[in-house]
Amino acid sequence: MSRSVLVTGVAGSFASLFARRLADLGEEAGISKVVGIDTVLPAGDIGRVKFVRADIRTPVVGKVIAVEDVDTVVHLDLHPPSRGRTTGGKELNVIGTMQLLAACQRAATVKKFVLGSSSAVYGASPRDPAMFTESSLARGGVRSGFPKDVVEVESYVRGFARRRPEVIITILRAAQILSTEITTPLGTYFTSPVLPAAMGFDPRLQFTNLEDAVEVLRLAILNDRPGTFNIAGEGVVLLSQAARRLGRPIIPLPPLGYATAARRVLRAAGSDITPDLHRLLTYGRVLDTAALRDIFGYDVRHSSLDTFEEFRRSVRPGVMAVMGGRS
Repeated sequence: MSRSVLVTGVAGSFASLFARRLADLGEEAGISKVVGIDTVLPAGDIGRVKFVRADIRTPVVGKVIAVEDVDTVVHLDLHPPSRGRTTGGKELNVIGTMQLLAACQRAATVKKFVLGSSSAVYGASPRDPAMFTESSLARGGVRSGFPKDVVEVESYVRGFARRRPEVIITILRAAQILSTEITTPLGTYFTSPVLPAAMGFDPRLQFTNLEDAVEVLRLAILNDRPGTFNIAGEGVVLLSQAARRLGRPIIPLPPLGYATAARRVLRAAGSDITPDLHRLLTYGRVLDTAALRDIFGYDVRHSSLDTFEEFRRSVRPGVMAVMGGRS
């Protein structure tokens, strides 16, 4: 079966890279067309992807689905607030998803919906389990900001699944992707000349390799893999371990008010930190990926340490200047 795929948020660095690679697969791999949608032009070359400038918060997205005869929707237009875009996150993430799902519900051609979600749905708190499975509930840190957006987005997707039970729904909850090829919050943090950290905490961190993230998305499109799946490299990297390997000094800050103080330190150093990241950098988060291996059928190829080392070797002075684009 040849698929006509719509990728949202294609101006984002990861979405544009993925859409381009998907389009390059072509008819032989079962991809007849890839349509990328966003409100702004992608910064780089998107190859064979057909770009449509449109806002998923408007009815235009329904017209795009109809005109392009889309049968598979890949929703990658979820973004944490960032410098220069600190407001409107809920509208962009939650309202945009609601309108997109409404368009999909009306479109008889849509047979598959893949959500590029985030492990932020589990939050981060001192009461967290050693590992989060897909059935785990957040124990803290999802009452505001991007984590709350992700929780709401997933709830709307589950509601859509009840209204259109014939549509195959795949939700992919990825740990932070770490790569110099795309812009990510942790990538920005780790390339700062100093690393502010909460005193008394040494969080366990997991990373998703860019190639693993792309491959899981590709398999979700080409095969039928309904369900919710965690994606992360095996093992953990402690923040102190990451700092030593990068040769970056840790700036210890009091846990109370850490988020505000960390942003001030990083901005003084010419970097930034997203508001939702401070809890991860305090309490950490670890995912159980057994379902991805046993049910989805994908064995993650890169451990968290392998991914971090690949990132570390790629980091050079001024590297962030070429990591531009929306995250």
